[in-house]
Amino acid sequence: MADSDTAVLEPEVYTSRKPAPRKPKQQPRYHVILWDDPDHTFDYVIMMTQQLFGATLERAMQLAKEVDTSGKAVCLTTTKEHAELKRDQIHAFGKDPQLARCSGSMTASIEPEC
Repeated sequence: MADSDTAVLEPEVYTSRKPAPRKPKQQPRYHVILWDDPDHTFDYVIMMTQQLFGATLERAMQLAKEVDTSGKAVCLTTTKEHAELKRDQIHAFGKDPQLARCSGSMTASIEPEC
């Protein structure tokens, strides 16, 4: 066979294409909202927010004042599951021992962050 009749085969090149890395989706955020009522003292709100949210005394006092003046306060913004846990902890915290008329825990709710 002549040189011009010889076929030269190119080796096949396989490339492995990895898909571009995807950014993980961030979970929607929810506010834990504490609602005002006349059956809980400032001291109760301060103690509860310190114990349940790890609030400093200054932050706890700020939350107590906001609940009293605005009727509600956002205690925490977090994932839905964590917000539900904190709401449930507020509901289970118990009554205010400083007020005889107090019959139970404060009211809390969660709502999506805008």
